[in-house]
Amino acid sequence: MTPTGGQDSRRIGGWGFGQDASGLDPREPTSPTLPSPCAMVLFGATGDLTRRKLIPAIYSLYTQGLLPRDFEIVAVARRKRTVGEYRSEAFESVQAYAPAVPASTAAWQRFAEHIHYVCSSLESPSDLDGLKATLEQVERSKGTQGNRLFYLATPPDAFARVVEILGATGLSTQASDGIPWRRVVIEKPFGRDLASARELNRRLRATLTEEQIYRIDHYLGKETVQNIMVMRFANRLFELLWNHLYVDNVQITVAETLGMEGRGGYFDASGIVRDIIQNHALQVLSLVAMEPPVTLSADAVRDEKVKVLRAIRTPREQDIVWAQYGAGVMNGAQVPAYKEEPGVASTSRTETYCAIRFFVDNWRWAGVPFYVRAGKRLARRLTEVSLELRPVPDVLYSRLTCAVMPPNRISIRIQPDEGVDILMGAKEPGVGMCVQPVRMRFSYAEEFGRAIPDAYERLILNALLGDASLFARDDEVGTAWEILTPVLAAWERSTQPPATYMPGSWGPVEADLLLSADGRRWWNTDT
Repeated sequence: MTPTGGQDSRRIGGWGFGQDASGLDPREPTSPTLPSPCAMVLFGATGDLTRRKLIPAIYSLYTQGLLPRDFEIVAVARRKRTVGEYRSEAFESVQAYAPAVPASTAAWQRFAEHIHYVCSSLESPSDLDGLKATLEQVERSKGTQGNRLFYLATPPDAFARVVEILGATGLSTQASDGIPWRRVVIEKPFGRDLASARELNRRLRATLTEEQIYRIDHYLGKETVQNIMVMRFANRLFELLWNHLYVDNVQITVAETLGMEGRGGYFDASGIVRDIIQNHALQVLSLVAMEPPVTLSADAVRDEKVKVLRAIRTPREQDIVWAQYGAGVMNGAQVPAYKEEPGVASTSRTETYCAIRFFVDNWRWAGVPFYVRAGKRLARRLTEVSLELRPVPDVLYSRLTCAVMPPNRISIRIQPDEGVDILMGAKEPGVGMCVQPVRMRFSYAEEFGRAIPDAYERLILNALLGDASLFARDDEVGTAWEILTPVLAAWERSTQPPATYMPGSWGPVEADLLLSADGRRWWNTDT
């Protein structure tokens, strides 16, 4: 079994010594732990994900001294490139997508010496002959000790095939003692329903052990998502309130202002439930609702998340609103309706917005609705969790001075402007007694005075360290699909048209009615 946490990392006198890319002494202590020497193999190396996220994240880790001294990057893609051409493209990616990371010519040249490029179609085991030769050469001359991290930044339909040909060539084979280690990172989506997720897992497990598989959901790498656990379990103030006795409802919003941006064909076969709610939103919900784990080990944390998912009641038809955006104006520009986007069928019923009322049927959350909404072309880019507390008793201030006083709320802003807001009542200065809602705010940027690292930095580093706590386990994925597969199947059987909403709004009126029927309303941070 592969060790978890930092157990396979290298300690030098209690501190890690990394290779610094900004001209400092590379033997200055940078971190208590470093990953062990390794080769990182990036499949889909010329794709959008690698350009925008992976290369900038790995370079940022390098500049912080968080990579081992002996590491190599082997980029693999179908397009023909020389090593020099690929290194130039990678440098452009860092300049474009990681402007805050130092990228001087000298620093980059030291980093670029670690990058190799292999052209491969990834269709059969023989297509990996070039990769195998490169890895063997790297391991002989660069000291990577046979440790390999394979990152599948490929289209989802290639996941199983690439893993199978890795197994057929022996490149991903790992000894029972986990030395040298071989790990595979797989991007979402993990299937499109329960049956396909199980089939994908079956094919992966035919070649790999569960401990070798790192299913990445980049939301779990966000500092503010990780802070949900810290906020709850490191502060008695919040954990005492975190249950059905004090919480009236929980709202999770994942809002995007963008439309299809050239991804209409992909999105039309997916929809917002598969793209956002099945993974990102349910991951956040499980962290909000989970019980405290017995330790912070990967399996202890994921055990508690799975318990939450297993307690979620399958939503009924009346618990769900499906919608598409129509044509309209956003930021002064005319935008097309969803059905007019390139690649989208004119008869499409694929949802660009969905609101779902969930219930977690356990002791802590009995009777508390979790309202989850996600959508495209909404009023603002926003990912936030809000816990609305039960109102104070209808006496004293509530009756006499707080006729329009909203309930107390705890709002965790995941992006942008990361932080926490607490809405409470305070006396307005002056004669008499007038209570007004005020906000207590904690801002990451203001409190810590530095930018929050990109989620992929944390996730790549954890994969190198063998810490799987921020990655989805097979039963997490399966249980999430068990909740939503019946919902999706019912919608696909239905002939009901989706509701419509204007671009730049917060969604369709039907979503407001979903809450108003319960005597509640959506809370946005600008209201």
